[in-house]
Amino acid sequence: MIFFLNVFSLSNNMSTNGVKNLFNLKFAAKELQRNAKKCDKEEKAEKAKVKKAIQKGNMEVARIHAENAIRQKNQSVNFLRMSARISALMDKFEHQFETLDVQTAQMEDTMSSTTTLTTPQNQVDSLLHEMADEAGLDLNMELPQGQTGSVGTSVASAEQDELSQRLAKLRDQM
Repeated sequence: MIFFLNVFSLSNNMSTNGVKNLFNLKFAAKELQRNAKKCDKEEKAEKAKVKKAIQKGNMEVARIHAENAIRQKNQSVNFLRMSARISALMDKFEHQFETLDVQTAQMEDTMSSTTTLTTPQNQVDSLLHEMADEAGLDLNMELPQGQTGSVGTSVASAEQDELSQRLAKLRDQM
C-alpha cells in the first residue's frame, strides 16, 4: 500500500510539474513568435534605409543596411523554426502527459482491486478455524469438502488474470 501511495504522490507531483512545464513551453513558443514579428519589422525598416541610402547615392551604407535586413530575415526564420520545434515538443509532452494520466488511473484501479481481492489463504483458513473453535463447531462438518477455502476464489482469480493481462499490455506500450 505504501508503494501505491508513493506512486500516486509521484504522479501528482509530475502532474503539477507537468502543468508548469507545459505553461512554460507555451510561453516560450509565443515569445519566439513575437520575436520573429519584431525581426520582420526591423527587416522592413532596414530595407527602407537601404532604399534611402541608394537614393542618396551612398552605396556603402546601403550595403550595411542590406546586410542588416538579411540578418533580421534569417533571425526571424530561426525564431519561427524554434517556435515550431517547441510546439512539436509541447504536443508530444501533452500526449505523454495524457498517457501518464491514463496509466495512473489504470494503476490506481488495479491497485485498489488487487488489495481488495488478494487475501492470504492461510489467514482466511486460520480465522475460519478460530471462529469455529470459539463457536464449538467442527469446521469440516459445517463446510462441504470443496469449500474449505475462500468463497469466490475462482472469480477473484479470473479478475486477477484479467488485471495482470491489462498491466502487461500497459507495460508493453511504454
